[in-house]
Amino acid sequence: MANVTGLEGVVAADTDISLVDGENGRLVYRGYGAKELAVAKRFEEAAFLLWNGRLPERDELEQAEKRMATHRELPEPIARILDALPPAAPVMSALQTAIAALGALEGDQWPPTAARAERLTAIVPTIIAYWARKAKGLPAVQPEPRLGHAANYLYMLTGRRPEEAHVQALNAYLILCMEHGLNASTFAGRVILSTQSDMTSAVCGAVGAMKGPLHGGAPSEVVAMLEAIGTKERAEPWMRSVLERGGRLMGFGHRIYKTKDPRAEALREVTLRLTGRDPAFDLAVFVEQTAIRLLEEYKPGRRLYTNVEFYAAAILRAVRIPAELFTPTFTAGRMAGWTAHLLEQASVNRIFRPQSVYTGPMPLAEGGEPERNATR
Repeated sequence: MANVTGLEGVVAADTDISLVDGENGRLVYRGYGAKELAVAKRFEEAAFLLWNGRLPERDELEQAEKRMATHRELPEPIARILDALPPAAPVMSALQTAIAALGALEGDQWPPTAARAERLTAIVPTIIAYWARKAKGLPAVQPEPRLGHAANYLYMLTGRRPEEAHVQALNAYLILCMEHGLNASTFAGRVILSTQSDMTSAVCGAVGAMKGPLHGGAPSEVVAMLEAIGTKERAEPWMRSVLERGGRLMGFGHRIYKTKDPRAEALREVTLRLTGRDPAFDLAVFVEQTAIRLLEEYKPGRRLYTNVEFYAAAILRAVRIPAELFTPTFTAGRMAGWTAHLLEQASVNRIFRPQSVYTGPMPLAEGGEPERNATR
């Protein structure tokens, strides 16, 4: 069998959870287009779908929302652990520590359960918001059970009831963050769970993978571009200047999607609905339209479509989430997908045990020095 560095293209699992079709620009969650879910459903509905394989009935959704609202509460021992961490600790490290401590406090075991998936998914925004406010010297804001998942996250960050336009935008973003196949963090979680470790430990491993800049890197460069442009009048001259210097416009083109990124399409639709309600949304739409026209002029035939990071940046900027919380916020959405994969892994479990190819020296007979040019 040929050695495939990084396992790219190697099939490691069958899954019913999602389809990432880069050639045709499709992202499917359990038979539903992720784009349609993002623009029409609430976070709790999409999470229920990933965990249960179907959308909830009305009464099931009401009960799920109540359970998740209850699960948001941060236990006092976990708050004390967060308070004891150095203020300069990265938020992803604080999140990983708090999740691990939660598992020790509440207990977790094999096999994983949907109830544990709900608990972990619900509490992550509380941990992030608690840490973010602590880092600024502000008191924690307790969860508001009457608010939905996205709205409550914004409320805990700011202490103010969020604008409905911001709730709609963040809700769509979190749904589109939920799931994207067997990526590095999801694979890390499934590998850990395949040892019959518990869900909390597997999620901690996934958070550790997400923390790496090659995976969970935030769309900060797109935000920097939008802030540098500033106004619609500056958009075209600013981008022409970049392109004429041979530079790149951030937020266009994608490694996997060879056509339009369905996540970007969904976030664009949400943003278009909200134009006129926040100048940040208006500017993002105008910049994208201008950039597509200029890219066709300067790079004809390259088919450089808008990727998800462009509209992710536009939305996170519009809803006033600071750059240091971009990756944690992405993680808050991905919790639903991680835990769905962990439930699936447990249902068909076999421990992951790939092989490696030894490329080091071989020993000589009679205890001689290793032969440095050994063949494999």
